[in-house]
Amino acid sequence: MTTRKAAVAGSFYPRFKPDLLRALEDSFLDKAYGPGELPKLVKTDDRKIIGGISPHAGIRYSGAAAAHTYYNIFKEGVPDTFIILGTDHVGYNKVGLMKNGTWETPLGEFEIDSELSTKILTESDLIVEDDSAFIGFPFGREHNIEVQLPFIKYCSDLIDKQKQVQIIPIKVAIKNLKNLEKIGSDISRAIEMVGKETVIIASSDMTHKQPKNIADPKEDLQNMKSKDQAVIDAFNDFDIKKVYANAQKTSVCGPQTIVTLMFITKNLKALTTQILKYYTSYDKSTGGQGPCEYSVGYFSGIITK
Repeated sequence: MTTRKAAVAGSFYPRFKPDLLRALEDSFLDKAYGPGELPKLVKTDDRKIIGGISPHAGIRYSGAAAAHTYYNIFKEGVPDTFIILGTDHVGYNKVGLMKNGTWETPLGEFEIDSELSTKILTESDLIVEDDSAFIGFPFGREHNIEVQLPFIKYCSDLIDKQKQVQIIPIKVAIKNLKNLEKIGSDISRAIEMVGKETVIIASSDMTHKQPKNIADPKEDLQNMKSKDQAVIDAFNDFDIKKVYANAQKTSVCGPQTIVTLMFITKNLKALTTQILKYYTSYDKSTGGQGPCEYSVGYFSGIITK
């Protein structure tokens, strides 16, 4: 069985299990930027939350925002499968899916849901089976799907250690809106056919900004936040075309993952969004004070039935 090794353990998140557990706990317990408490089961009836947006930077910076998304998802229990829609930083130009195998994390391995992944491939002529999208040079160094996995493993172990949640990694490296709509339709149809409790994650950071005036960055960073807010507002209105258009005007790192998430959930009759948290790496690292050489926005939100 093919195993995708953890490529960014030791850089984007700690390599060793005790250190990673501490970093995850800190992300959830962060009262200023995170949920302020650990995940806990609140209700056990039918799942309402079927999608979420989670950032993918280093856990020190974006972990608290990601924690909001997973805190809310796992309040409703441990789903059977997470479909993780990843963006691309390396130059992949297709929509690739890993059909079989496992993904390694310092907290344990995830098995790929081969039943649902097979059905997705059967239903779609745009999504291709391609292990090379995730393993080996150059695409195996991509981090944005991998950094979601420690959060999923940590939460699932807290809520129900006996249940072995599965994943399906999909790298979405095209940005044609019509094709993204088709992919959303294909994936939602496969989900309905298989009938498992499935949650879709869009892995995306928001605007990346290097202020022109590093010593006094307030004006540049306010412009950055305004652009991000336009995307967030459109998400809040469930306006897919507007999300895409607004994201194209900035450096949101994964507009295709967000709109694909929205197309999937729309087809699954989920149209209610909830904004959970937004902040920047500048806010998190300096409290929003002093000079700034670079800043990235982090946003977490969910979609419910």
